[in-house]
Amino acid sequence: MKVLVIGSGAREHALCRSLSLDPAVTALHCAPGNAGIAEVAELHPVDALDGAAAAALATDLGADLVVVGPEAPLVAGVADHVRAAGIPVFGPSGEAARIEGSKAFAKDVMAAAGVPTARSYVCTSADEVASALDAFGAPYVVKDDGLAAGKGVVVTHDLDAAKAHAAACERVVVEEFLDGPEVSLFAITDGETVVPLQPAQDFKRALDGDEGPNTGGMGAYSPLPWADPKLVDEVLETVLQPTVDEMRRRGIPFSGLLYAGLAITSRGVRVIEFNARFGDPETQVVLARLKTPLAGVLLAAARGTLADLEPLRWSEEASVTVVVASHNYPSSPRTGDPISGLDKVAAKDAPHTYVLHAGTRRDGDAIVSAGGRVLSVTAIGADLAQARDRAYTALGRIGLDGSQHRTDIAAEAAGV
Repeated sequence: MKVLVIGSGAREHALCRSLSLDPAVTALHCAPGNAGIAEVAELHPVDALDGAAAAALATDLGADLVVVGPEAPLVAGVADHVRAAGIPVFGPSGEAARIEGSKAFAKDVMAAAGVPTARSYVCTSADEVASALDAFGAPYVVKDDGLAAGKGVVVTHDLDAAKAHAAACERVVVEEFLDGPEVSLFAITDGETVVPLQPAQDFKRALDGDEGPNTGGMGAYSPLPWADPKLVDEVLETVLQPTVDEMRRRGIPFSGLLYAGLAITSRGVRVIEFNARFGDPETQVVLARLKTPLAGVLLAAARGTLADLEPLRWSEEASVTVVVASHNYPSSPRTGDPISGLDKVAAKDAPHTYVLHAGTRRDGDAIVSAGGRVLSVTAIGADLAQARDRAYTALGRIGLDGSQHRTDIAAEAAGV
């Protein structure tokens, strides 16, 4: 099987790593990729948002499967171009990807499907925002209606800050605050059958103790020792399957990866948001534990044959990933700094620990930072404590001037 992955982040590196380990994959390509992905896939300088170029590349390569990683290409309809070229693609249509591209659309789908979620108001004026904030009270939750790369949400007790965030957006969703821990649950679907993956928890805030601004995610772990063993089955029954059924009823079937961001509240499970793709950094830890070869699962979703698939097999081991971010992330990250120590991790910590590249590029013989989130140091272990220790040990070998990372990823769950 020849596979083409679209994207350039740590999520795509995780996907490419898993696909490269699949015996069924005979050729692996990525567009545009990054310095780390180049070690496992052939890179092509194609704009990830250019659907026509992606379809042309897939055709030229004779690709048997195209996997679209990031949300922006999905919302832009890149998967539609590839499908139109007659090539199986893992990723929803541009219309179906609106479940992530518009918070208001997602709320409408949830309401029709009877999916439990936070009460909310869609606001387009300062007066509407003020009324909604007053109705719910603090802490205030204000979400940009469109895509914002994981940084479009403000949760604050500061009324002025909430209003300021709303004023910077064309349209916002103001929600009630959901108490309780958050869980990310991915599900692979072909538009009818839904196959949930293992749950993970990520860390959105930039600083230890969940302080600082929201980011795209500073780390994650899986499994969740504190979660109800019935959680996955409950979410499949009350959230994932009803949502997929409602999308199909509307004539916009959702095929690809449906990501449910959940709050485990005192009143039960509530959906915080839907995403239309694998999450980053949760993908890094979920795929680290998946034993079933990945390519066949994604191809079954693309072809509509998930119902014929054997149940997924999972490792009993735990996985932790810690994100190394560049100086001044997330506000105005610095790029172009050389990265050292990657060879030391490969020599001393493999195979249980490895580094997935997010924002990197090659500059001559050096690998330098090229984004806000630069690396995801990922480890597996017998339990979360061992996986966590391995990840931080490896991280200590890496040098990146001015870089930052959280020191408390999975600490509470690991009991350390």
